[in-house]
Amino acid sequence: MISDAGRAALDRFLATDPADVGCDRTLELLHACAELLVAGENPEQRYPGIAAHLRACVPCSEDLEGLLVAMGSELGER
Repeated sequence: MISDAGRAALDRFLATDPADVGCDRTLELLHACAELLVAGENPEQRYPGIAAHLRACVPCSEDLEGLLVAMGSELGER
C-alpha cells in the first residue's frame, strides 16, 4: 500500500505540465528569466517551458527569488 506522502508525490508527478523543461534546463536559463523580470518583461512569453517548471518546482522558484534579491541588492549599490 502507498503511504499518503507517496501518493501525494505520485499525484504531483502525474500532474506535471508536459511543457515543463526540468530543473537542469531551468537552472541554465534562470539568469535570463531574472533579467527579464528586472526589466519588467514577462519571461513566460520567451521561456514557456521554464515558466511551467517554476510553477511546479519549489526549489527552482526559490532559486529565482534568491537571484532576484541578489540582483536587487546589486542594482541598489550602483
